[in-house]
Amino acid sequence: MPVISAPHAFNEGQLYVDLRSIFGRSLYLKCEGFNFAGSIKLKAAIEMVEAAEQQGLLKPDSILIESSSGNLGVALSMIAASKGYRFLCVTDSRCNLSARLLMEALGSEVHVIADLDANGGFLGARIDYVRGLCDSDDRYVWLSQYTNPNNWGAHYRRTAPEIARQFPRLDVLFVGAGTTGTLMGCARYFREWHRPVRIIAVDTVGSVAFGGKPGRRMIPGLGMSMRPPLLDESFVDEVIQVEEADTIRACHRLARHGFLFGGSTGTVVSGAMDWLSRYGSDDLTAVAIAPDLGERYLDTIYQSAWLKDLYGDQILDADTPQEVTVGSPATGSRPQQTPNGHRKEHKG
Repeated sequence: MPVISAPHAFNEGQLYVDLRSIFGRSLYLKCEGFNFAGSIKLKAAIEMVEAAEQQGLLKPDSILIESSSGNLGVALSMIAASKGYRFLCVTDSRCNLSARLLMEALGSEVHVIADLDANGGFLGARIDYVRGLCDSDDRYVWLSQYTNPNNWGAHYRRTAPEIARQFPRLDVLFVGAGTTGTLMGCARYFREWHRPVRIIAVDTVGSVAFGGKPGRRMIPGLGMSMRPPLLDESFVDEVIQVEEADTIRACHRLARHGFLFGGSTGTVVSGAMDWLSRYGSDDLTAVAIAPDLGERYLDTIYQSAWLKDLYGDQILDADTPQEVTVGSPATGSRPQQTPNGHRKEHKG
């Protein structure tokens, strides 16, 4: 029985769900939502904070500041409360209301950015606001999850070894791409492993993380409106882009079987199942990472009025064809129509 005195001292890292009974194909889903922060972001948050402490950047009067779409903000709020720091989270209007309320309940301040940046997203505007505060007051300490090597290092040291211990014959790993901290940490670890592991990055349509045209994205967690500074595409074997409609369908399919997961998980599962339907086999060991659970999405992807307003009345129609983009991480790829109706990118 674990006994802890700090909330970040507990994190369940050995729970997996086999999705074969739900989707008809074996995929082991690593559940990262069972900790007091409720998401995988706890790992990066504690390593970034402790590194800043070791470097002498954090002092008694310091104010932690970070740009976050929700989960990292909650994790940092929890750690800041535990360690006695002030914390300001700079987010935007897509941040789930429950995440904002959680941060405030933990004693943090939340600033919501409403203006879009030049790429049609909020990230640039959020970062500009953070930089402005840091320039105006040296008490602010920006951890910068987008550039901080401890972001990917946390998953190199924690997440990937956890998977390796449970699946010594791992063949393929599906990882959602946001800041690409989880992706890069796991990819770097398995590049050095004793057997080859195929690393599949799963992104959302409308994200420009791997290139492509920016578009509307309403579900926080995955996707970027700029190229992630941490991303090194040489460690990625393939990139899959998933439409938000398919994210939502995957989430609801899981929920109908009693598993309430977040939007990032729906994206990763949808992309993984599409890939496995084309390339999988019975002897393939496949794992996907579920970053969080679904309670923070009750007023969005699990709320019928929100769904219908943004995606139409037929959003949960199981017969609606999926559209998933698959490609290599190489630049210069071009979309081609495949016989099953999917768009597939090939090297140009």
